[in-house]
Amino acid sequence: MISYLITGNGRVPLLGIGLLAISGFVVSGQAFSQDHFNPAGAPPSEHTRALQDALRESLPFADERDFAESRRGFIAEPDSRRITGANGNVVWDLGSYEFLLSGEDFDSIHPSLQRQALLNMNFGLYEVAPDFVYQVRGFDLANMTLVMGETGWILFDVLLSGETAAAALALANEHLGERPVRAVVYSHSHVDHFGGVFGVTSEAEVRSGAVEVYAPSGFMEEAVSENVYAGPAMSRRAVMQYGRTIPPSPFGRVDSAIGKGLAAGTTGMIAPTTVIEDDFEEHLIDGVRVVFQNTPGTEAPAEMNAWFPDQRIFWAAENISATIHNVYTLRGALVRDSLQWAKQINEALYRFGREAEVMITSHNWPRWGNERIQQVMRAQRDAYANLNNQVLHLANQGVTINEIHNRYQVPVSLRQQWNVRQYHGSEFHNSRAVLNRYLGYWDGNPATLAPLSPGDSAPLFVEMMGGAGPILERARVLHDAGEYRLAMEILNKLVYAEPGNQPAKNLLAAAFEQLGYQYESASMRNVFLAAAQELRNGMPQIPAPRGTSPGMARAMSTSQWWDSVAIRVDSARADGMNFTLNFLTPDNGEQFVVEMSGATLSHIQGFQAESPDATVSIDRERLNQVIMGNTTLEALLQSGQGSLSGDADVLAQLNSVLVNFAPGFEILPGTAN
Repeated sequence: MISYLITGNGRVPLLGIGLLAISGFVVSGQAFSQDHFNPAGAPPSEHTRALQDALRESLPFADERDFAESRRGFIAEPDSRRITGANGNVVWDLGSYEFLLSGEDFDSIHPSLQRQALLNMNFGLYEVAPDFVYQVRGFDLANMTLVMGETGWILFDVLLSGETAAAALALANEHLGERPVRAVVYSHSHVDHFGGVFGVTSEAEVRSGAVEVYAPSGFMEEAVSENVYAGPAMSRRAVMQYGRTIPPSPFGRVDSAIGKGLAAGTTGMIAPTTVIEDDFEEHLIDGVRVVFQNTPGTEAPAEMNAWFPDQRIFWAAENISATIHNVYTLRGALVRDSLQWAKQINEALYRFGREAEVMITSHNWPRWGNERIQQVMRAQRDAYANLNNQVLHLANQGVTINEIHNRYQVPVSLRQQWNVRQYHGSEFHNSRAVLNRYLGYWDGNPATLAPLSPGDSAPLFVEMMGGAGPILERARVLHDAGEYRLAMEILNKLVYAEPGNQPAKNLLAAAFEQLGYQYESASMRNVFLAAAQELRNGMPQIPAPRGTSPGMARAMSTSQWWDSVAIRVDSARADGMNFTLNFLTPDNGEQFVVEMSGATLSHIQGFQAESPDATVSIDRERLNQVIMGNTTLEALLQSGQGSLSGDADVLAQLNSVLVNFAPGFEILPGTAN
């Protein structure tokens, strides 16, 4: 086993930042066969097997270009497929997916998803353009792209964890020669593209000017708002989307569509030194000409492509990958704009794609040759545009958000192209997202405008259906007939009405399991299989978020921190509470007015109240310890590391209405341990 450590930075795990507040689940690599399945579950049914057989006949498996492209330029891989952390903890283990290399067709995996999962087994260092661009793939969810500058490396995206990023850079230096890092480019505001920055550089190197950090417009705001404000809820849901508690196997976790999965290491952030503000900006980075294209509102609210005009290489960030992406991600995030996404791809196609000879992406593998690049770019453009246009086409004829996922169909001409298959997003949740973006969650029926909660309405349904006995009997018939969605409909009502009814939960789990086997989307597969596991065994142990890494704390603005505090206020307890607080951070010259009124905490930067109830002054550098969750504001003030004047009871009042979140809440009824 080879261990790759980050030394000298004192990093701690990033907990409470979106999908990273989750511990990894790793099993050792082993071979599986069809009769090795989870004994608590079931093998694929005859109906599932028949569906998979039909898909093997109808899908374009004769097109094997992706396999050649994914293998092209291979240089080397490490001796071990496992990466460990400073304490010997397993951060990454690609070997646990080796069952995918057996050559067996698994009926428990959608054939198209199994193909994608096999392609994502790429592992190691690859040459993309000789003496210029290299990639390390298979070390994390994303790729690290290394560009040779005149004096060192320009790194495009630095993975999710410091351990995997350090391992990737070490592999490149070992085989290509030791080169210093001169610049880091964050393609966008999702943590799997910036979280590993401390594995390749340090804050001291960035502060000294030895390393530049580039990011798109709005990067800092979006990186914090998406991952912090709804962090606990997102963490809980990400457990399901990424199947973090499901062991890798043909009957469990097989892939994450845009990569194999999420590393479970240490994470942080260094704020960018250069923010790309214009639609198109040209920069000279360590002697390399780069034209950045801001693409807001696409795969991320803050994202950018890049064009290397001298080499005719296009870097598509995560706007283009080997799948259709999430317009709505199941872990939770703002709904993305599929039309804007299509337009930005089209802009890149006409500005860069007609000349490009190489296209690199933040996930999956590159494409070579102009004809191939244009084909992929057009297919991706058309897929997102068709999703937007046809959903609205149907909506304008009265199809509602509760029907659209069963009515929208991807055109056959697109379904026959591998790069726009539904591995990450799906036509089911993406179509609902588009309709929600334009028309919202209401379908126009007053009965659904302010409906009862499922737990309140389900007992009536169960009573009218004759109780648990007839429902279970009918559900077993539906399940055995392969009518899993119908079985799910009635069993879901029963489980909400009777959360302690284990036979009902087991049968619902069985229906979920077969649906999971059948879905092409890795996200949907993981959600259904994770739900089945929770129904059978109860909720997994999910660590509560307890703060952020030092890098993330320093990168957050004080205003963003106050926003996150406001989310923690319990309005029922704060109702009738009124105070005004002046808040100052002298070391950076910031000042705020913080007000509690109307059971709501609000703040404004750049002002001071004339007659505040209290004034707090504390250096921002000391406040970082509070943001990280290592101490409290009161403790720092009591130790003399800041000052408080006026009514000292103000902070006690605030603390009395704050709630500490933990993502270990129940999603499915009757699964709490």
